[in-house]
Amino acid sequence: MNSAKVLIFDDDADILQICTIVLKKKGLAVHTEMSSENLLEKVSRHSPSVILMDNKIPGMDGVTATRMIKENEASKDIPVIFFSANTDVAKMSEEASCDFYLQKPFDINELETIVMKALKLS
Repeated sequence: MNSAKVLIFDDDADILQICTIVLKKKGLAVHTEMSSENLLEKVSRHSPSVILMDNKIPGMDGVTATRMIKENEASKDIPVIFFSANTDVAKMSEEASCDFYLQKPFDINELETIVMKALKLS
């Protein structure tokens, strides 16, 4: 289980910290990035088992970033959880070809559940 790696793209330091604490308690390795600059290089470097993608992030937006991940042969099979405070998070997630989505603000249990589901551990 502890071989699973989560890569989180979000520019909110508080959200990154909360997600890191919660997911590390679940035995996951957590890596965070505060921008989507050099996106594919970051994904390649961290080799994540799952990606959490915020929509409003420096660099390209989350929808564009997720499409890039999904169109790339090396990263297309990595589950992406789109998470945003945008009221259209479900629609945006679908446009981006995300596997899952999480509406912000979210509850800690929701975060744990969706990450475990994405990792096929629940």
